Amino acid sequence: MQTIDFFSPVVDDPFVFGQIAATNALSDVYAMGGRPLFALNIAGFPNTELPLEVLHEILRGGAEKAKEAGIPILGGHTVQDAEPKYGLVVTGVVDPARIARNVGAKPGDLLVLTKPLGTGIVSNAVKRGECPLESMEAAVRSMTRLNRDAAEAMLEVGIDACTDVTGFGLVGHLRGMLVGSGVAARLQVGSFPLLPQVRELAEKGFVPGGSKRNRDFHAPHVEVRGASEVDVVLANDAQTSGGLLISVAEERLATLIEALERRGTLAAARIGEVFEGPAGRVVLEP
Repeated sequence: MQTIDFFSPVVDDPFVFGQIAATNALSDVYAMGGRPLFALNIAGFPNTELPLEVLHEILRGGAEKAKEAGIPILGGHTVQDAEPKYGLVVTGVVDPARIARNVGAKPGDLLVLTKPLGTGIVSNAVKRGECPLESMEAAVRSMTRLNRDAAEAMLEVGIDACTDVTGFGLVGHLRGMLVGSGVAARLQVGSFPLLPQVRELAEKGFVPGGSKRNRDFHAPHVEVRGASEVDVVLANDAQTSGGLLISVAEERLATLIEALERRGTLAAARIGEVFEGPAGRVVLEP
């Protein structure tokens, strides 16, 4: 398997940015139950505007995460760009008999999320200089946490479908799973794992444009039953390096939760269930 992902900075620290971008790129391999083998850097950099030491720190951050994942970065390519961008091309392997696909969710399955939501809102508050330190530190901790442990847990237990939650938000990535599986789902917004104070930040208006576009785009396919406007925003918040969203048979839920908790994932939250209904329909309820 091969995947590529890169983006512009979501934090000020170039080393941490490199860590986040590398973690995010590796996530696609883990979401399919794969094992990464090696990676290549891909970067854009304004070398007339920023010192090369900044690029060095970005690449150093990526290299540290690759080392944590147990793989080398063999090289890569950099181009001059108006703003910094960084990510990885990742090559990995997966057993075809155990591959986790983003389709295959079945009526009666339960939905489990392995990282808290809210990185888009927190990042927006950071950019505007009004983010509490606790929220920022928790967001960085989440964005730099590899999804390797969550992937190992789901492979151990056996699941029906999986996707990682990134820029299209929880609803967007869930809808991709549901459309491909021909089913619908209910989400209990009160069970969402959230970053500290993210609800308060959303109420104050620190909602990025990407999250608003997600909400507007998916609105025709989302039924809101008692969920607040902030709940809807959180369900659509554009995530960076988010967790895995797993669809698992009810009889395997407890075993999956135990396997995730044993590995210390940042969340192991049951957030909803799959049911027979219009393909891609999402119901948001308390």
